Amino acid sequence: MKYKTNNILIGRKPAQGDDEFKTAIIALFDVNNPHKTGTPPTKVLEYRNTEKIRIQGLNCTYYLEGNDIVVNNLIEVTIDVDQVKSLITITGIQGKG
Repeated sequence: MKYKTNNILIGRKPAQGDDEFKTAIIALFDVNNPHKTGTPPTKVLEYRNTEKIRIQGLNCTYYLEGNDIVVNNLIEVTIDVDQVKSLITITGIQGKG
């Protein structure tokens, strides 16, 4: 699924019910570095029972304090979900920043 957005923040929640893996959260924002401004997301996507997320071809930052991954300067992002493999692949187009 394609989304027009400036930023995504990738995080996680605990596993639900009998799920083997945690719930992945991908929040979409209209501004860069929303974790610094308190800006609310325009959309929050949750994917239960996800083992891993692959980020391909995008410059991103991992913040150890919050355990989140931040991807700034986006023009659009594509999120592909393979439920059989418990895998999310994120690709997109980034502008200069």
